[in-house]
Amino acid sequence: MRSYTIVAAAALMTGCVTQGTYDQLQARHDALAGSLAEREGENADLRGRLANEQKRGEELEGEVRKKEAELAALVKDKSALQSSVEEMQRALAELQKRKAEADARIAEFRALLDKFKGLIDAGKLKVKISDGRMIVSLASDVLFAPGAANLSKDGKAAVQEVAQLLASIADRKFQVEGHTDNVPISTPIFPSNWELGSARALTVVKTMIDAGLPADRVSAASYGDARPARPNDSAEGKAANRRIEIVVVPDLSTLPGFDELQKVGG
Repeated sequence: MRSYTIVAAAALMTGCVTQGTYDQLQARHDALAGSLAEREGENADLRGRLANEQKRGEELEGEVRKKEAELAALVKDKSALQSSVEEMQRALAELQKRKAEADARIAEFRALLDKFKGLIDAGKLKVKISDGRMIVSLASDVLFAPGAANLSKDGKAAVQEVAQLLASIADRKFQVEGHTDNVPISTPIFPSNWELGSARALTVVKTMIDAGLPADRVSAASYGDARPARPNDSAEGKAANRRIEIVVVPDLSTLPGFDELQKVGG
């Protein structure tokens, strides 16, 4: 604009333009200069606003990234929480299942006590839990003569009564175990306590079958003097160890992991 003013002034001096034309040109120049200054101010303002918007855009982008990270964390936490809830639900279901099984075993034991209440009260047998097994225990001194495997008259009657009660318990199998004290025996018929315990268990099994207990629900075993109920250091202890135990065989299908065990067993 300044060069334009100089040219106009030179033209006026040389008489190329009149004063009126010069004034018009000068006014035009001033108007253009003002308009240019105004435009430059507007441009500066726009540049400032653009810079602010760019800064705001960067801030918003940072906020978006932060929100995305928070959202990802929330999704991860929700997934972990869902897994925890599902795991807790599975654990609770397993606990409820085990409680139901425990309640069923307790109910079964109480029912066993009720069935044998008369014989228990008469002192002919005991019902107990040992090593997680329900056991009907009979003192062998009541059943057998010393060193013998033939049931006495009272012993046979007691075993028959027990067999009839056991036969009324549906879907259960039983194992008859023969136990002795630690006094060694050595006869042609019973070379050791193992044979004596075995013979007594078999005698009880046969008597129970004759009394009506199905043969496929009962078996025999001998422990000799290997599993004493009490120390063999007294007459009372030895008497407690001479016994016949009828064990209610556990139903393995109710135990945890049975399905997996079946798969492994093929």
